[in-house]
Amino acid sequence: MNPTSRVLKNEQGPLSKHDIAALIARDIPQGAFVNLGIGQPTLVADHLSADSGVVLHTENGMLNMGPAAQEGQADPDLTNAGKVPVTELPGAAYFHHADSFAMMRGGHLDICVLGAFQVSAGGDLANWHTGAPDAIPAVGGAMDLAIGAKKVCVMMTLFTKDGTPKLVPECSYPLTGLGCVDRVYTDLAVFDISPQGVRVARTFGITHDELAARLDVPLLAAEQ
Repeated sequence: MNPTSRVLKNEQGPLSKHDIAALIARDIPQGAFVNLGIGQPTLVADHLSADSGVVLHTENGMLNMGPAAQEGQADPDLTNAGKVPVTELPGAAYFHHADSFAMMRGGHLDICVLGAFQVSAGGDLANWHTGAPDAIPAVGGAMDLAIGAKKVCVMMTLFTKDGTPKLVPECSYPLTGLGCVDRVYTDLAVFDISPQGVRVARTFGITHDELAARLDVPLLAAEQ
């Protein structure tokens, strides 16, 4: 992925979910094969430029998916994995669910973008169950994407509504994958996860020191 160049302190923030999606879309390399997870990651499709050459793959069996369908465009037989009506781009192809999972598991996707409840400092991902008694578990194909994609990116808010960090030393929720996350895009900062630790790539309306004070994860400064 194209690296963000440096920490931009006090840039306007926090980012909206569409701002985060646009940032992710900008960082996806030309011509990449990409899967967008259910929920907020699907917004990335709406921010890809027409000449990006990015080919979007859906878990339910489609290549070259386009942006979400606007009013009057919706086709009930043309949806993404989250059952949201979408459009198709020239050259779109359709295939069996099993073939779609073979693509996911076989290392044929360059990038996947997933939502998360928690990401650990070691890159562990928890995104299918909070452990709450009334929560509905929904791992879906996330575990296949987490281990099959060449790069795994997460799109999430950095804190829950009560201010609890979602970037944590160790996940307390059931795991989707171990050591699989490469980059985390949030409303307040972008983080790169590597064997050396968690590096702050960019901030939005918050400084590195302010981030460090609110997180229990040691943070490395951006590479200059």
